Amino acid sequence: MNTTYMNATITDYSTVIRKRRRTSLLLIALLLSNTPNLFAQNPNLGTSGAQFLKIPVGARASAMAGAYIAHAQDATALFWNPAGIVNVRSNDLAVSHTEWWASLALNHAAFVHSIRDVGSLGVSVSVLTMDKMEVTTELQPEGTGEFFDAQDLMFGVSYARRLTDDFSVGLTAKYVQQRIWNESASGFAFDVGTQYRIGFRDLTIAMSMTNFGGDMKYSGRDLRVTYDRNSQITYNRLSPSELSTEEYPLPLHFQVGLSMTAFSTEDVSMLVAVDVTHPNDNSEHVNVGAEIQAFERAYLRGGYRFGYDIERATFGAGVVAPLGDLMLRFDYAYATYNLLPNISRFSLGVQF
Repeated sequence: MNTTYMNATITDYSTVIRKRRRTSLLLIALLLSNTPNLFAQNPNLGTSGAQFLKIPVGARASAMAGAYIAHAQDATALFWNPAGIVNVRSNDLAVSHTEWWASLALNHAAFVHSIRDVGSLGVSVSVLTMDKMEVTTELQPEGTGEFFDAQDLMFGVSYARRLTDDFSVGLTAKYVQQRIWNESASGFAFDVGTQYRIGFRDLTIAMSMTNFGGDMKYSGRDLRVTYDRNSQITYNRLSPSELSTEEYPLPLHFQVGLSMTAFSTEDVSMLVAVDVTHPNDNSEHVNVGAEIQAFERAYLRGGYRFGYDIERATFGAGVVAPLGDLMLRFDYAYATYNLLPNISRFSLGVQF
């Protein structure tokens, strides 16, 4: 091989590596530049509805305090960052269960199928349910004998594709519905996400924007009333009317994250990740998480959520077990809260 050509090639390659490292440092600096302002008050605090869309799903991500969008790589990525489903080789199914506060429970299921040279397709569904409660009124404070309940539903369809070997993008279109007894509100929303491996080891930077959509508004039969246009006329006809409810926005959420393997040996490795989040109805937050992997079968996880009012440290563990042509994943997460009860999450994943 011509020596001059080889030296020029090495020089060009070194230049590319230096440029990628400078890009990495610039992106990291931009990511962390907002840290001094993370705890500023947001004037839109508590203004959005459909809060169930913000409840984390998947015990693995939850155990890492939600610092997951840059490393999302299974069916749970449909919640965190749809671009992550490009890492599914064939088929992946994930289900999770969370016992929330006040008798609420969140169940989530997601399925991803990857097609070579086409991309990855996914579907996901989340359902938040509650126990039935007895209806009470001013005249019947002990109960009327009727019972009511509430339910929130999300159904999403996703597509992701690698645009280059290092860059992937994903999109989710989803239907959102909230119901309280006979009243309901519904609408459509979109999630979009990216993942980019910048060339320094396995350092990955990611972005996700979730719940981008129009406002929602409740309507239903209990809001229908009759209205007397003129109370001075005794025998005038009452007009059928409906009480008007206010529109409310969805919890739009923007998130940027980094992940990288901090060290790796033949049997043990450690992944570290950090995400900076910007919701439209709260102040900015920082999620920091880590995962230790042993023998590619056992996992120990932990993390901390900075800038939250009540959320604190998270812990968890997981195990991967082969079963014939299947690969099973069992994960558990434990999240600590200030003033409120701590939360446990369970997840099961199947790759085939």
